[in-house]
Amino acid sequence: MERSVPKGATLSPSRRSANLFMGFLIALGTFLVVAPLVWIFVYLITQGAAALSLDFFTKVPAPEGETGGGWLNAITGSLIMLAIAAVIGVLVGVAGGVFLSEFPRHPFMPTIRMVSDVLSGIPAIVVGLVVYSLVVVTFGYSGFAGGLALGLLMIPIVVRTSEEVLKLVPLSVREAGLALGLPQWKVILSIVLPAATSGIVTGVMLALARVAGEAAPLLFTALGNNLLNLNPAKPMGALPLQIYIGSTSSSPINNELAKAGSLVLILLIFVTSLAARAATRRR
Repeated sequence: MERSVPKGATLSPSRRSANLFMGFLIALGTFLVVAPLVWIFVYLITQGAAALSLDFFTKVPAPEGETGGGWLNAITGSLIMLAIAAVIGVLVGVAGGVFLSEFPRHPFMPTIRMVSDVLSGIPAIVVGLVVYSLVVVTFGYSGFAGGLALGLLMIPIVVRTSEEVLKLVPLSVREAGLALGLPQWKVILSIVLPAATSGIVTGVMLALARVAGEAAPLLFTALGNNLLNLNPAKPMGALPLQIYIGSTSSSPINNELAKAGSLVLILLIFVTSLAARAATRRR
């Protein structure tokens, strides 16, 4: 048992020094973790905020060599493909997490877990090549193919987070539902999943943040499009693609737009995460 320090007692000089030293190490570790993130935010705000304007959100890219234009095509394309990826990732990922958590003795459980672990270690560019071979070769470049590639990257993250969150729901909650005569599937849908909604939504947001900045799989699937396209059956632009093209361009204007696009991408992920947290907290 830990002894309580008597009121008015003081620490010895050696213990005080050790306490100050460990506090310094904790503060230093915190600074080392936070400093790169703060530096990225400051850099993008100072370098990319100047290129943000109404045209950036309402116009498509200008022809090469001309000034002006915006990234409306990339912003809408990213939102559409992330929506497709979210549908795939949530449906398959949450179903996999429920299976691993609620049916641990099922004969298929080791196989599902192995597939999930393998998917989590596959590079994004390999997933893009797989979708290219299975979908793009037959149906052509499209936003659906890009959303499918991003959804496959989301699945293992959602599976793992959903499984861990569902395991936190007390066993007594499940037993109470079963004791009332409810079938297991109804206990899962009506009791277990609602109890774990907050954690599952957080896991989905983490997965979206993980795939939102991926450009490699979109190079082989969505291809990119400088025109505004709302039809996911055709080639579609995306923020990561535009950032890659702008950052590798020799034009200073495109370089500035790439920095502005990076800032918009980070803010988009940040705002989405805050909205999801607020919604789950109110619930």
